[in-house]
Amino acid sequence: MPKRKLGRKSGPRRALLRSQVTNFLKEEKITTTESKAREVRRLAEKMITLAKKGDLHSRRQALAFILEEDVVSKLFEKIGPRMEVKEGGYTRMTRVGYRRGDGAPLVVLELVV
Repeated sequence: MPKRKLGRKSGPRRALLRSQVTNFLKEEKITTTESKAREVRRLAEKMITLAKKGDLHSRRQALAFILEEDVVSKLFEKIGPRMEVKEGGYTRMTRVGYRRGDGAPLVVLELVV
């Protein structure tokens, strides 16, 4: 699983990452802290690689991680085929500044078209 603990125990950390990966694949773009974005990027790229395979086993593995079935359908029907020619590097992180409350560095994580 993740390299970074993100200040959480394993259960809440897994739940946070699952929901962020789900939202990222649904919206194709999220703004979050840099450390969370690095973890989301690792997991999202694994999900996209599963979608590129496109077989039933890969779909079930993605369904076990992603929270919404319609996001898995989008991943396998739209995002996977779009990334078919790429060998990796499906995401881009762009720094956008610092959060007002605590000064945490913020980034925009987006899918590369």
